[in-house]
Amino acid sequence: MSIFLGAVIGFVAWFLVRYLVAGFYTINQNERAVKTSFGRAERIGTSTTLQNPISDSLLPEEKDRYAYPQVRVIPPGGPYFKWPWERIHKVSIATQTVNMAYDPETPEANQGGRVLEAVTKDQLNTGLTGQIRYRVSEKNLYAYLFAVKRPIVHVMGYFASVLRERIANFEAPPPVLPAEHSELPIPTPEVATAAIGISINDLRKNLRDLNEHMDRECKSSEARYGIALDASLITGIDPPGEVESALAAINTAYNQVSSDISLAQASADQKLVQSKTAVEIETLRAQAEVEPLKAVADQLRELRKNGPDALTAYVRNVRLKLFSDARRAILEVPHD
Repeated sequence: MSIFLGAVIGFVAWFLVRYLVAGFYTINQNERAVKTSFGRAERIGTSTTLQNPISDSLLPEEKDRYAYPQVRVIPPGGPYFKWPWERIHKVSIATQTVNMAYDPETPEANQGGRVLEAVTKDQLNTGLTGQIRYRVSEKNLYAYLFAVKRPIVHVMGYFASVLRERIANFEAPPPVLPAEHSELPIPTPEVATAAIGISINDLRKNLRDLNEHMDRECKSSEARYGIALDASLITGIDPPGEVESALAAINTAYNQVSSDISLAQASADQKLVQSKTAVEIETLRAQAEVEPLKAVADQLRELRKNGPDALTAYVRNVRLKLFSDARRAILEVPHD
């Protein structure tokens, strides 16, 4: 009887430790959790991700395919309790960084996950380097935990396909010219390289636009796979060696031409300023010579108002003043 009682007490103690005491758990600050009961996640009524703003980036034909139920998310804290038939699925929502060439299924692909190859519109095989930052979406944990087997594999594949499509069809925006120079061509490396069909300069010059495009296009990954892409950081575009040397020569020639044009423009502007200054000086000098003549004309006009003898007297006085200042005077003597 004592052996049976001991076995019962031992079983009760094992049950309490195994299923009751071990049923308490906590959630770390950078974690979220979902509880399942007999394999079914706790849901929030009949709500789906289609009622969440994360689905706004989906195309109309994609919304039925990616309509996931909203599950109850367990926030950080604790201790919480679960029954033996319940299971807790914890995930980290911390932002993670990975090389954009990384292939989770084949790590040795893409030169060991370092360089992602893409073909440009000029049929050039270009190597792309950079990183992407991502995090598990708290708003779509059902897709991450239960709907997609390996979400990061889908996200990396989706990112690579969108990037390759963008590289293959990328065209640089036309330069915006001021209104006064709208008809003047501007020599640029893109114009020079267009003659030989190389668009690498376009891509390098517009890296920021390329990154912003990737952020917009991959925004739907949160609704698709439960992973939100925080940012794409494409940092390098490396063409084949022979193309790189051709680009270096073209850019060197362009820089030399740009320097010559700038020097010529500066010289022309300087001469223009000097010409304007000379014209202003001569104009002021002419005005200075004209002003005394205008004053004399005004004075004669006033004298004329006093009678015809006033002008004769004025002329006589002026002549006397001139004779007094002159050292020698020549007078014409009339002949009989």
